[in-house]
Amino acid sequence: MRRISRYFKTYFGPILLAVLLLFAQAMCDLSLPNYMSNIVNTGIQQGGITNAAPSAVSTKGLQFFKNFMSQDQKTLIDNSYQLVQKGTDTSSYPQNKTEDIYELKDSADRQAVSNLFGETTWTFINTMKSLQSKMGSKASTTQDSSTQTDVSNIDFSKLYQMEPMLARVPQQTFADARKKAAGVQDSMKLQSGAVLVKAFYQELGVDTAQIEQNYIIREGLYMLLFTLGSVAAAILVGLLASRVSAGMSRDLRRDVFNRVNAFSNTEFDKFSTASLITRTTNDITQVQMVVLMGIRMLFYAPMMALGGITMAVRKSVSMTWIIALAVIVLIGLVGVIFSIALPRFKKMQSLIDRMNLVARENLTGLMVTRAFSNQNFEEKRFDKANRNLTDNQRFVNRLMAIMMPVMMLVMNGISLLIVWVGAHQVAQSRIQVGDMMAYMQYAIQIIISFLFISAIFIFLPRASVSAGRIADIIETEPAVQDPPEPKAFRPEKKGCVEFRQVSFRYQGAQEDVLHNISFTAEPGQTTAFIGSTGSGKSTLINLIPRFYDVTEGAVYVDGLDVRQASQKDLRARIGYVPQKGVLLSGTIASNLRYGKADATDEELNAAAQVAQATEFISTMPDGMQTSISQGGSNVSGGQKQRLSIARALATGAQIYLFDDSFSALDFKTDAALRAALKTQISGATVLLVAQRVSTIMDADQIIVLDEGKIVGRGTHRELLNTCPTYYEIASSQLTKEELA
Repeated sequence: MRRISRYFKTYFGPILLAVLLLFAQAMCDLSLPNYMSNIVNTGIQQGGITNAAPSAVSTKGLQFFKNFMSQDQKTLIDNSYQLVQKGTDTSSYPQNKTEDIYELKDSADRQAVSNLFGETTWTFINTMKSLQSKMGSKASTTQDSSTQTDVSNIDFSKLYQMEPMLARVPQQTFADARKKAAGVQDSMKLQSGAVLVKAFYQELGVDTAQIEQNYIIREGLYMLLFTLGSVAAAILVGLLASRVSAGMSRDLRRDVFNRVNAFSNTEFDKFSTASLITRTTNDITQVQMVVLMGIRMLFYAPMMALGGITMAVRKSVSMTWIIALAVIVLIGLVGVIFSIALPRFKKMQSLIDRMNLVARENLTGLMVTRAFSNQNFEEKRFDKANRNLTDNQRFVNRLMAIMMPVMMLVMNGISLLIVWVGAHQVAQSRIQVGDMMAYMQYAIQIIISFLFISAIFIFLPRASVSAGRIADIIETEPAVQDPPEPKAFRPEKKGCVEFRQVSFRYQGAQEDVLHNISFTAEPGQTTAFIGSTGSGKSTLINLIPRFYDVTEGAVYVDGLDVRQASQKDLRARIGYVPQKGVLLSGTIASNLRYGKADATDEELNAAAQVAQATEFISTMPDGMQTSISQGGSNVSGGQKQRLSIARALATGAQIYLFDDSFSALDFKTDAALRAALKTQISGATVLLVAQRVSTIMDADQIIVLDEGKIVGRGTHRELLNTCPTYYEIASSQLTKEELA
């Protein structure tokens, strides 16, 4: 992925916005368990009372609980509360109609008072437990509520009756109770203190049920708001991720296509057509999928994992070992799966290449396969490639299938462990029920985050391989390139083609294919090339439009070394007809205009007439507008060749290259076409490769090639007498009378 990382720069803004939205989504998701904990702890267990400092308390109640305070604590209470005469604040506290009450001052340190009441509550609980233990078995049989230590059901009228008894309790008992209370966890002290505050409010006639309901509704609305925020962020991130991944894939396909268009034949010899198609389609799709998943998960999952760990530790430090255990198990699991899956993912794309290659060869050569009755062989060949790919994919899918239930097993096992450990800590007053539930939610979020991370790291190796294959295409510099400062062609040498001591060797080959080739093709003349198969005729023709560059020597067109001209200007002077005629899907007219988009109908008809294509075009219902299917499969081989020749002629070029382009024509059409060429393009330079002597016998200059060397040069009659190789070729095709 590093090799194509520059494509991310274009989308830096959307990616940054997506990361910010993911951070907002993570914060929303991480807040939900905390609000759930508040509803359970504060809303349900504490009756909606948010702290342990009562805003108001009866005079009797305050006096009673001062019995459990130290002198410093009593001083803090006296400084924090003020006496309110009866009848002053009856709307908020109905009991104030008949009794004086104490209200918390605005200037009071509410947190300090809250901590004080929380500790006092546990001092009260510990004192009651101490008194119960001293009463012994009698306490176990009595139902006297005065010894009740459950602060959630306090009967203040009975508590006040205990004051005379409390006056006889040794101060050491209170001191010991306060010492124990100081060791209780702060959250438990505040929770118990809040329950006591609820009892204070009930004594004052406050509607505590309404307080509880209002708190739960308020916290629930916060949860709904954060949920909607999370959903909105997820939708926007999905939109941004889709746009970035699709845009990046578009850019990659564009650059791959442009680079392939710039390839010379050297690069096409290196990359197979099937591999190029796979890289342009399947490989880019793999990168697109990982970018889409990566933006949504690769940033979000670590945020959730780290945030979940932080929030869980804040809820309970004592259960941190459970999270550590889960993380170790998950990292080990992901590491094992990753080590097994990586080689298989690397192998995946080469197997897809192989299957595409076999399928393409089978479809292209279908007629040959049927002609030799080799359908069974091709079926077995395709089945082997298909099975290899299927087995590889099945192995990977099995790994993925195993990963999900194992992750669920870990998640459920951790949840059970949290419940078991948390229940004991709740019983020991070391953690609250809501905190335990929130801890469980954070643990699930952490595990799901690791599940996301593992999914990314499972698909990332395959995408990395695909990205490398794409980068191989984009980073491949074509062997044939334009010069930094192209030079202009020489007008006085218009149409002249000259080879000067040219040698050529294919990349990676041990020896040259062409050796010291020198000749000149003049305008108005036809220069023909003939020789045995593999003698280098097509290679020589391909050097003129720079499909390959010479290894030694130079090729001159219009008096200029072709390597000093731009490829576009060079090829604009050449009408090229390949050895195998290739037509594109469209119409006959669109194919003929492929080399000259602004060619008129008259020019197309003239080119078709010279190429001897008018006869069969006129018989078609739509004439020039007749549809041509992909690859020209709805026309014959001879018709395809004639249309390819017409396409080259329609360009009005100065130089025409015919690479064995008459091989599919009958002798009558061949002769008529050559005669038309001689009259219609008499001022152009024609270079003609042929296997039939009858096609080239009227050429102004015939060059005979044998094993990449020129072994004869001259006219037909001259070569019959001076070149044994040419005579051997001619004698195998012509009668004795024609040789005479």
